[in-house]
Amino acid sequence: MPADTADLDIVTDYLRLGLAFDRLEEGFVDAYTGDPALRAEVENAPAPEPAQLAARARALLAELPGGLPADRAEFLGAHLRALECSARRFAGEEISFVDEVRAYFDVDIALADTDRYESAHVALAEALGVPGATGDDLRDAYVALRRADEIPPAKVDECVRAFSGALRERVRARYPLPDNEIVEFEVVTDKPWSGFNYYLGGYRSRVAINADLTQYMSSLPSLIAHEAYPGHHTEHCRKEQLLVGAGQHEQSIFLVNTPQCLMAEGLADHALDAIMGPDWHAWAAEIYADIGLRFDADRAARVGRAAAGLLTVRQDAALLLHDRDVEADTVAQFLQTWLLAPPERARQMLRFLTSPLWRAYISTYVEGYRLLDRWLDASDDRAAAFGRLLDEPLIPASLRRELAATGPKAETGADQRAQVAG
Repeated sequence: MPADTADLDIVTDYLRLGLAFDRLEEGFVDAYTGDPALRAEVENAPAPEPAQLAARARALLAELPGGLPADRAEFLGAHLRALECSARRFAGEEISFVDEVRAYFDVDIALADTDRYESAHVALAEALGVPGATGDDLRDAYVALRRADEIPPAKVDECVRAFSGALRERVRARYPLPDNEIVEFEVVTDKPWSGFNYYLGGYRSRVAINADLTQYMSSLPSLIAHEAYPGHHTEHCRKEQLLVGAGQHEQSIFLVNTPQCLMAEGLADHALDAIMGPDWHAWAAEIYADIGLRFDADRAARVGRAAAGLLTVRQDAALLLHDRDVEADTVAQFLQTWLLAPPERARQMLRFLTSPLWRAYISTYVEGYRLLDRWLDASDDRAAAFGRLLDEPLIPASLRRELAATGPKAETGADQRAQVAG
């Protein structure tokens, strides 16, 4: 069999397998831009059994490389291992939470030391102008800051469009996009997330903003960058054009709980810094001023740096829930204590952490941010390295391999640059 035929067969089987997971859990296929006839074939077939999908994933793994180049075979192998684990969970098999996260995202996770959270609170009290404040006093100061940072509901749409337009212009100049690419924004309710990119193919996205959650001046620019420019929408467009257009059809599907997700969320959480630099707050203040809003850029930057030490709190909450079997009420209190979150916000976080589909997903933000930060920092040109994330089918293993090849390098530390939207 010619190599190109083998290539087509194994990739088509991978796509067919991935599409079948949407029959088990709607939303498992985050995006699909491939042959609609293949999707119709899967949708019209008998409902799959999870054990059969697990067996099929193992069989495809055994067939690799299947005529594929080494990098494409490695990409498929990582994703087939993730799908095999998902199928086993759907079949009711007991899998430890740490092993589940490792299979999905190819990272190892562990509880952080709460001493780092106490240090973050000390820094946060300084940034808020209440040095030494702890407990309720610190929470009150943080709540007051957040209240002053709220975007009036009537202004949210105008702010979204202003930042989207400004970021789109900058992104298209640095990371060219097809002329016909477009993002449409919509407001939704009753969702476990704050924002979501629905990539529709053909360089089009629909970005949903959750109106149940208050939007803040300090976090809205990051949200727009994350979901659109140069985050998810930009990545989807460039990979559709450059990879799928070159025949790498495995890139035409994006599946939840796979290494793709860790790479994509890490990329998107670095998006605003990548296009605007870490001192983006002054730029944002100018845009807000044009809309009639006052944004304290200096204070927002100080608070963001202080809160960076809280990056792992939500992952710890997931570990407490699913690895240590801690009751939900206790975990909600954990979130309130360390993230200074009001009870309703902590419950919203718990909704995400307890969703059958999304319960492990928080690690994509935490470990994705940290891994990509180390890799970007090891590069001589972060902008060019970010472009590789947009354009290449990289996975956690390939980043770790490159990091190992660079040797020791002083790290600025992912947590020092993380932005935590409590």
